[in-house]
Amino acid sequence: MTGVVELRARPVVVLTLASIAGLSMFLWPLLVVPPDGFSHNTDAPFVFVLIVPVLIAVVLSELGSGGMDTKSLAMLGVLSALGAALRPMGAGVAGVETVFFLLVLAGRVYGPGFGFVLGNTTLFASALLTGGVGPWLPFQMLAAAWVGLGAGLLPRMRGRWEIGLLAAYGAVAAYAYGFLMNMWFWPYSIGDDTQLSFVPGASVWTNLHRFALFTLGNSTWGWDTGRALTNVVAITLLGSTVLATLRRATRRAAFGAPVTFSAVRD
Repeated sequence: MTGVVELRARPVVVLTLASIAGLSMFLWPLLVVPPDGFSHNTDAPFVFVLIVPVLIAVVLSELGSGGMDTKSLAMLGVLSALGAALRPMGAGVAGVETVFFLLVLAGRVYGPGFGFVLGNTTLFASALLTGGVGPWLPFQMLAAAWVGLGAGLLPRMRGRWEIGLLAAYGAVAAYAYGFLMNMWFWPYSIGDDTQLSFVPGASVWTNLHRFALFTLGNSTWGWDTGRALTNVVAITLLGSTVLATLRRATRRAAFGAPVTFSAVRD
């Protein structure tokens, strides 16, 4: 479904390249043998340096192609602040994270490009608010950005079918986010003497099998399931109201309408 902020050709290219580069930052240990003593503490600054120009490029591309205007940027700021305020309410206890359902709903209404930028800005703002800045932050930003982007790409539906689709997507996105964040630290988290350990130089399938066992045993039934249930419950209970509010705000703000200026006469 095309959101209110329509995704144009140039942002599509930028987002595609950014997603490929970002995914490679998560998965490269599966393809290249990491140097001894290497960890994401080393490459996190480079990932952050990669994200910032991408965000600027997406926004400028949207502005230049007419897909985003100043009203959209104002809404982006409001939703980023709201998401940053919501996140500490869950505090991640047992996977209860209250920020992701808003990313899903906003990405649904405003489109994939908006959702991608919102995921980044929301996680960054919440990290500043809660003191959660660390080497994990750029990876959290990327993973959250894909949650918002995916919501904007869902097919067109309305009513109960739309809420059901978004709830199902919220559950899948919760597990996908957990998968990515596990991959962020798994190669460096445990020793090399267990069946769950990362084996440098082993085949991709061997390490993926070990990673699947690690994920199932350490987060799927706790953090990821808690996050998925939070998304499903929040979207089911609040989804209709939040979607209606966002769409009403969109209509009143007349997103995408041309701005005209009349001459001021003395």
